[in-house]
Amino acid sequence: MDGFYLSEERLPFRNPGAPCHSEHMTTRTARTPRTSRAASGASGASGASGASDPSSGPAVEAADALSIGRRVRHFRTEAGLTLEQLGERIGRAASQISVMENGKREPSLAQLRDLAEALGVSADDLLDPAPVDARQALELEVERNQRSPLYTSLRLPRVKVKSLPQDALTAIAGLQRQLSEAVRRRAATPEEARRVNRNLRERMRRQGNHFPELERVAAEVLDRIGYSGGPLSQRQTAAVADDMGYSLHYVSDLPPSTRAVADTSHRRLYLSHDDVTGHDPRSHLLTALASHILGHSTPADYEEFLTQRVEANYLAAALLMPESAAVPLLQSAKKNRSISIEELRDMFGVSYETSAHRFTNLATAHLGLPVHFMKVHSSGTIHKAYSNDGLPFPTDPLGAVEGQYACKRFTSRTVHRVSDRFSPYFQYTDTPNGTYWCTARVLPGGDFSISVGVPFAHVGWFEGRETPKRSRSECPDPDCCRTPPVDLAEKWEGASWPSARTHASLLAAVPPGVFPGVDTTEVYAFLDRHAPE
Repeated sequence: MDGFYLSEERLPFRNPGAPCHSEHMTTRTARTPRTSRAASGASGASGASGASDPSSGPAVEAADALSIGRRVRHFRTEAGLTLEQLGERIGRAASQISVMENGKREPSLAQLRDLAEALGVSADDLLDPAPVDARQALELEVERNQRSPLYTSLRLPRVKVKSLPQDALTAIAGLQRQLSEAVRRRAATPEEARRVNRNLRERMRRQGNHFPELERVAAEVLDRIGYSGGPLSQRQTAAVADDMGYSLHYVSDLPPSTRAVADTSHRRLYLSHDDVTGHDPRSHLLTALASHILGHSTPADYEEFLTQRVEANYLAAALLMPESAAVPLLQSAKKNRSISIEELRDMFGVSYETSAHRFTNLATAHLGLPVHFMKVHSSGTIHKAYSNDGLPFPTDPLGAVEGQYACKRFTSRTVHRVSDRFSPYFQYTDTPNGTYWCTARVLPGGDFSISVGVPFAHVGWFEGRETPKRSRSECPDPDCCRTPPVDLAEKWEGASWPSARTHASLLAAVPPGVFPGVDTTEVYAFLDRHAPE
């Protein structure tokens, strides 16, 4: 969702749990793993401060070559045998025993029996996947992590865990957990994305969606380029890029997963040719520059990525519609009881959505008006939402609004059924939390509507307050618009099977990577093609 909230303290990482396994034995299904006789004493082993006990994570459910090899080594050492002596007992070279102990080769079933007999233990003892002690738990964890695709992709050297002291081994295991957790958080699940959006919306509400720090940054940039009032021209927008030391390059082969690409080494900003002919070529340019103006660094996780994105969107809007120019206009309109999102849009030459967003930034801080905003798909799903006026949004069990269905009686839904797409649409809606007035418009293309509204007590300041259109919503009560009438339910329940038009993104995790959804390979190849000689 677009908007802004200030960064707060980093959320602490959790330990990711069990390490991954890469090799499996065909013999493990013939037995039931039993608890190690030494595992019960493992929890008392010391570790580095702040690191959790590695043996406390989920247990390995079945033996693999690595755990078998470590058990062979443990019982061989316990029996006081060298590699050569054990090899002689089973008719194998010492090098073959070493390969098995290091988990690089699985013993056959016959070799497993020979090893168990030579070591004076049962085959079950060798197949038990549980570590024999805390030290072995750490060794197994580090070894498995070193064999994982993540570690391999880093192209780091392998560490010989056998020779490491306990504190070093504990530290390495802890670092590996943190790395895995950082990757997990970047590849955010839908639940993680909803949680971040929920927190974002709450922080915006507490701030009245107004952030003086970003307003000051925008004012400083505008002052440097000589802005004196009115809409920001394309020439002035280009001056912002020049002020940042960036040259502009419009190209036809911009990577499809990006809106813009910055070459920070050569201070070149690449944008699509389509932006020049689009509705507002200033918007993408300012949004692309905003992160550089704000000094953003590479995001550490999805929450920081989203924070930076909404900061950039906020700053771009504050440059397009400067506070110094927009606030007097709105204050005058309030005095004349004629506040209009359309007039704000037309005065600054921006899109209706940008105008509506910017109004929420300024309405509470400068006009004393609580307000709500919604962007709703024609299907009824909420794409973006903000409120500090008490409008009852639908939420999922995690408290997220995005992806939920807006009430069919809300203005954001009824406007999709209005044939006049040129004129603004106004409506009063009675809800369990009181009566709200809204103005709404369907965006070009017809897929989304934008609605902005206030409680009834504040409607006197707006154009369109005389509208006779009125609706009543009982949501979140499902009987309002989500539960079918009894007669229809009796007739069709059990006799229908709809094929859902479900967006694939609802079922997938947020795209992985430092910048989710961006193909880094494409970006690097693009920059290499366009880099100056």
